[in-house]
Amino acid sequence: MGLAPSDLNMSKEKFMNYVKSCLIITMLLGVQIGYSQCDANGDGDLNIQDIVIEVNCILSDCWGAGSDTTDVCVDIDGNVYETIQIGEQLWMAENLKVTHYNNEDEIAYPSNEDFGSFDEGQYGVYDNDSTNADIYGNLYNFAAVDDDRGVCPDGWHVPSDAEYTVLTDYLGGTSVAGGKMKEAGLDHWNSPNTGATNESGFTGLPAGYRSSTNGAYGNMGNYGYFWSSSDGNSGYAWSRRLYSNYSYVYRYSNYEQNGFSIRCLRD
Repeated sequence: MGLAPSDLNMSKEKFMNYVKSCLIITMLLGVQIGYSQCDANGDGDLNIQDIVIEVNCILSDCWGAGSDTTDVCVDIDGNVYETIQIGEQLWMAENLKVTHYNNEDEIAYPSNEDFGSFDEGQYGVYDNDSTNADIYGNLYNFAAVDDDRGVCPDGWHVPSDAEYTVLTDYLGGTSVAGGKMKEAGLDHWNSPNTGATNESGFTGLPAGYRSSTNGAYGNMGNYGYFWSSSDGNSGYAWSRRLYSNYSYVYRYSNYEQNGFSIRCLRD
């Protein structure tokens, strides 16, 4: 469990100074040496993720006694993600946008003609426009999902096909779950965004996809594609799709070379 000012009997101002001290300790001691009061996510190591969590706690005012910052989702690049409890599952409420595996190796960002590998993890940003990554996250091929180095933050994982089914069953089944998973309104979805209520808080976005054949991008505004971690038939893996003109969510297997969005699920 992470620390709040009430845990240490200090003011917010003093707590901010405490976080600065933790940052200095991190820099001096390195990422492999634990320091219990600064270990915000309780993983036994002191690293930049602990600092990001505490700083995020300051910005989001998560002060109460016993505040649990282990539910804060922070990737290896320092991106902080909103989360949402849906039934017994804790989900990211945003699409993944990390550019490194958890061991800090870079995920490949190939040109269009080189995108679509079965073996090498790859990603793209829609239309190669960084502002799209900020809103919609990145689009990853399945090899990135399946890589042992991990794309989700520590303590999180790409959900299996069965875990996605748990989600859609909890939301009333595939015929209505899509509407409950989609962000409401037309800020990002194209009209008519049928049935969209975002009742679940999942806030599904229509990030489109990156094609396996030529690396081209398509369908932003119309569809949201999400990888599971489960292989299908040879060369295929299970995924979910949300639609602008339907309220259902579609389960299907797709080419592993395509670039889809990723949502992470708490272990």
